[in-house]
Amino acid sequence: MDYKALLEKARKELPETVKINVKRFEIPKVKGHIEGNKTIISNFHQIADYLHRKPEHLLKFLLRELATPGELTKNGAVLGRKIGADKINQKIEEYVKEFVICPECKRPDTRLVKEDRLTFMHCLACGARHPVRQLK
Repeated sequence: MDYKALLEKARKELPETVKINVKRFEIPKVKGHIEGNKTIISNFHQIADYLHRKPEHLLKFLLRELATPGELTKNGAVLGRKIGADKINQKIEEYVKEFVICPECKRPDTRLVKEDRLTFMHCLACGARHPVRQLK
């Protein structure tokens, strides 16, 4: 078989989730408001779903990085102090760089897989596996 035939065969055998999309990966911006001394993030669950991560994991990262108490609610997340949306968006971008984007192929098609006591980021696009830090 020549190169082009092999390439076509490989493309046909790729799973649908891996095939290259033209759409660009954009992190949703935080929507919410400040209520008293608390910050309410109303689209928190949608952001976590878009990133294919558990809301608990994303919240744990944000609470550590922003040095604030907080909790998940059925409608979103509540942070224990006033924090601007730009600061929260910046921290979510840091989360994406560390826990979502594959370091090899730079695609967001990854899953977090826990093996024994370690957590690995497994890329569904290129197959790479990288350890990620534990959030305690």
